[in-house]
Amino acid sequence: MSFASQDAARAYWRANLRCLFVLLSIWFAVSYGAGILFVDELNAIRLGGFKLGFWFAQQGSIYTFVVLIFVYVRKMNQLDRKFDVEER
Repeated sequence: MSFASQDAARAYWRANLRCLFVLLSIWFAVSYGAGILFVDELNAIRLGGFKLGFWFAQQGSIYTFVVLIFVYVRKMNQLDRKFDVEER
């Protein structure tokens, strides 16, 4: 795994950080926003007999985090192929 130039390494790192920032922002929005800030509005909706705000606070943010892990793996594999640094 080697980069052809320092610029390619910087571009790879910049793309990696951008991906990380987007995914962590989504997780923050779901866990903090849906579980704390908008809990009263979401509690008007029921999911499986539970109030949606309660569900997000207890389960939804965890499920979202697990899904985001798989999305991160896929995006990083794509990024590795794009910059030709994939593991063989």
